[in-house]
Amino acid sequence: MPKALPVIDMTDPVCCAPVAASPADDAAALDVALRLKALADPVRVKLLSLLFTCGEPCTTGSLAAAVDLTESTVSHHLSQLRTAGFISSQRHGMSMHHSPRRESLAALCKVLDPNCC
Repeated sequence: MPKALPVIDMTDPVCCAPVAASPADDAAALDVALRLKALADPVRVKLLSLLFTCGEPCTTGSLAAAVDLTESTVSHHLSQLRTAGFISSQRHGMSMHHSPRRESLAALCKVLDPNCC
């Protein structure tokens, strides 16, 4: 039987010592790896880029049109980004509006290299 991955709360920005400063412990390494895994898909990177550059919350439908995918596929990718803490989503009537969480991406950058930002 396959070993299940541990479930960790990734809603807050990653918070641990920079990996460039000292060897990471198992928990910190897992926390960073799960967030990087969420970004390890070209569609998710493109969606995150769209969210950062659109200037206002975007709907699932508008993002789906921009990346030429179905809304259900885009919804899946957005769910992965939300679980990793990179976006926030709010329901407005029948639509979901998504916004980037800049502090989460900045925190990940600082954990990877404290001198980058």
